[in-house]
Amino acid sequence: MQNAKEDEIIATLQASGLRRFFAYCAVFVLGAMLILLAFVQPPAFGWQVFLILVGAGALVVAERLRRATMLGLVLTERELRDTSGHVLTELTNIKSVDRGAFAFKPSNGFVLRLNHSLPRAWAPGLWWRFSTRVGVGGVTASGPAKYMAEQIALRVASYR
Repeated sequence: MQNAKEDEIIATLQASGLRRFFAYCAVFVLGAMLILLAFVQPPAFGWQVFLILVGAGALVVAERLRRATMLGLVLTERELRDTSGHVLTELTNIKSVDRGAFAFKPSNGFVLRLNHSLPRAWAPGLWWRFSTRVGVGGVTASGPAKYMAEQIALRVASYR
């Protein structure tokens, strides 16, 4: 049985409603316009197929963004996970937190550098994980993201 303190929520991070709507609309309109362009002013057949495929891809990403941003992120003493229970990383696997202005990070977010590589995963607009890095942010508000990053940094420093 897990300790109750380990399951206690330290910080949460949700997608901002207006940013979520704007991001979804921007990606959806891009996909719709590419498909429309392929049929209204058809270029050569190869380019037409390319426009349709890229437009369809943008529509798929828009739907994934809509679904992903319905969830949020939860920080506990043990892990960082989304509200559906999918674990992004254990806190003991985090080497450092990078939230500087020149860091390769999502908008209004931060990057976690990990000790051990994890499988790639992506929740558009909320987080991504590639090898030994986890990026958090995108359509999130900057205040709660900064608080979460500071809480993670405090806990990572205590593990050393």
